Order: sequence, then structure tokens, then C-alpha cells
Amino acid sequence: QVQLVESGGGLVQAGGSLRLSCAASGRTFSNDCMGWFRQAPGKEREFVAAITWSAWSGSNTYYTDSVKGRFTISRDNAKGVVYLQMNSLKPDDTAVYYCAADLSGAAISREYEYDYWGQGTQVTVSS
Repeated sequence: QVQLVESGGGLVQAGGSLRLSCAASGRTFSNDCMGWFRQAPGKEREFVAAITWSAWSGSNTYYTDSVKGRFTISRDNAKGVVYLQMNSLKPDDTAVYYCAADLSGAAISREYEYDYWGQGTQVTVSS
């Protein structure tokens, strides 16, 4: 019922910035949770950021410690798009970045609780 498509990845130098987009289509609910995960070569997929929202309580954001202060997750409900603004990029940020959706609104950093996943977009940060 939900399709996700990531875009905005690319090759940047350390200290540079990228803005990732996740376009969502299909039916969603007002208490959705949207998350960003990443997977580097030879490593497991890890949580990056998440955003939850409802018509009554608004939005809350969550970040893993390694990106806090550098990355910002945001949303545009009218366009059905979730963004990940990445500043001060480091070589350790190099990974495939995935967008995920949890219609229950409770997944946050729990990868196994997300219902839908995009195909991923490559981010490469050179030194």
C-alpha cells in the first residue's frame, strides 16, 4: 500500500552537504513514523534518524548519536516527502541510505518494526 523512492545521493568531499529525499505514495495514516537507515560495506544496517507525527501532537525527531547536530530530518506532508539534510559530512558517513515507513508510528530505531522500505541511494564522502 506504500511505495518509497529515495533520491539525492552522490559523491561529495568531507565537510560538504547533501539533501536526501524520500517520496512516499499510497495510503498512510496520521500517526506514521518515517525513518532513515544506512548500510556501509561489510556492516549491518543501522538507524540514522526518524520522524513521527500526528494531526494532534505534531512532529518529534530522533537521531543516532553519531549524526546528532549534523543531520536534520524533516517532512513535507503536502508533497508526501521526507528529507534528510546532511551537513559536515565525514568519510564514515559513506553508505547506502534507505528510507522506511512504519504505519503504527512506534518503530523509531527498531528496524524490524518498519513495514516498507525504499531501494536505497548511495552516499559517498571522500577525504
